[in-house]
Amino acid sequence: MGLFRRKTQIIKPRLPEGIRIYAVGDVHGRSDLLNQVFRVIDVDLANSAPQRAIEVYLGDYVDRGPDSCGVLDLLIWRSSVRETVCLKGNHEAFMLDALENPKRVGEWRQYGGLPTLMSYGLHPSINPSPEEQVQLIAGLNAALPESHVAFMRGLPSSFVCGDYFFVHAGVRPGVPLEAQRDEDMLWIRDEFLSCEDHFGKYIVHGHTPVPVPDIRPNRINIDTGAYATGNLTLLSVQGDSMMAI
Repeated sequence: MGLFRRKTQIIKPRLPEGIRIYAVGDVHGRSDLLNQVFRVIDVDLANSAPQRAIEVYLGDYVDRGPDSCGVLDLLIWRSSVRETVCLKGNHEAFMLDALENPKRVGEWRQYGGLPTLMSYGLHPSINPSPEEQVQLIAGLNAALPESHVAFMRGLPSSFVCGDYFFVHAGVRPGVPLEAQRDEDMLWIRDEFLSCEDHFGKYIVHGHTPVPVPDIRPNRINIDTGAYATGNLTLLSVQGDSMMAI
């Protein structure tokens, strides 16, 4: 867990009365940090007991870190015991594409896909040949639990609650939220990050690593590069208060 702690009081946006949301940034194979976040949430719930608590995970559960398989196991389990919303990230989308097209393994490798393969018991070389790519995807398809595939295929691209819009990467400026494309919500960077306009709701997102949560008037970025930094940010939102830990 990161040591950064900041509380920001704002007039708007706000959540409906009685609802608390816990939003979690990009996990990227760090099952150890995800377990720590679960413990922090559980302690907070035991001490304060809101009427309704919703946990929102912002995508990018796989790749880069060492235990993508374990992260998916944990999220599937957590969804059975807590009210959760697990959003799709570009890395889940890419993994699903690679399962259908072994030629994408080379590109997936550049996105940190080799540790994911290793987490399922495979042993890829650093630069797999086309023949090895076919073998790796066949092995991954055999090793993947059906529950993992169903989980990734069922992930929504966004979640709305009150004045908040939760999404993995961001939204395209000038396009109504209800008309946003999956491609933008999973991949967008510069056009969104440089926009100072109000998007209709306050955007909570990840995708682009920052040293500490980046709080702006129109959005907050809570991807603190957990796979490399060891800092997996948890954002607690209730009423018109936000606190990032």
